[in-house]
Amino acid sequence: MAKAKTPDAAKEQLIKDFKAVIQDAEELLKATANQTNDKVAGVRARAEENINNARRKLDELEGEVTERARAAYQATDQLLHENPWQSVGIAAGVGFLLGMLLGRR
Repeated sequence: MAKAKTPDAAKEQLIKDFKAVIQDAEELLKATANQTNDKVAGVRARAEENINNARRKLDELEGEVTERARAAYQATDQLLHENPWQSVGIAAGVGFLLGMLLGRR
């Protein structure tokens, strides 16, 4: 069964995938650096510009994902500190339910 991804996990995977594509494109540009054809030079220049734009956007997206994760952590931490006994009760209840569900198998 496939595991459902959270939006943040999907964004992180997308960031990793785009970084790999950017790295491959940079390697391709380096490999064709000695090509002197005008058409190749034009394509290389556009590709370098697009890679730089993509890298900048990925850095922004990565910062956004990091900031959201930090905010979620802080909110959870605050909630746990404000309601420690409720948190323990909820955790015990979830553990009990999981134990019952897994015990049925």
